[in-house]
Amino acid sequence: MQSKLSDINLIEQTLAGDQSAYADLIKRHQRFVFTLAMRFAKSREDAEEIAQDCFVKAYRSLESFQRQAKFTTWLYSIVYTTAMTTLRKKRIATDSIDDEDTFIQVENKPSGYDENNVENKSRSFYLNQAIDQLLPDDATIITLFYKGEQSLEEIAQTMGIEANTVKVKLFRARQRLKDKLERNLKHEAKELI
Repeated sequence: MQSKLSDINLIEQTLAGDQSAYADLIKRHQRFVFTLAMRFAKSREDAEEIAQDCFVKAYRSLESFQRQAKFTTWLYSIVYTTAMTTLRKKRIATDSIDDEDTFIQVENKPSGYDENNVENKSRSFYLNQAIDQLLPDDATIITLFYKGEQSLEEIAQTMGIEANTVKVKLFRARQRLKDKLERNLKHEAKELI
């Protein structure tokens, strides 16, 4: 059964002409690729487009994959560059973090709280909500480090920056995430009372 094969074995089978091996590779990694794409795109349609483009680009470039690195690191670097290219093409307007109106908009943004679904609220919900409010680079680093379980070096390779820079960015992203969580949970606590 191919699902028990390693990524490298599936790549070798794909390069030998077995299309079902690549389909297994996609199944294995599609959830995380989509999650990472959502961190950039913020809309399901754009994330689906980015994820699909990534797997097409990965397939076309599979022969150039260096087997010394993990396949996931290589694939996530494709996700990162594809997402950045897609966002540049769409010219999504972004506000400066120093812009006071941005903070007012974020603070006044509805939390998505629904009294009928209180039981569905969980740590994961609040964490994902806070991550969605972060800048794309912060969200990417947090996602790769915690959900992708990548090392600082792997993240550096994925994002095309130095490992020490990743370490600093991860520290700052954690701080921003902590602030967002505290702000969101304080807001949610007020609504629960």
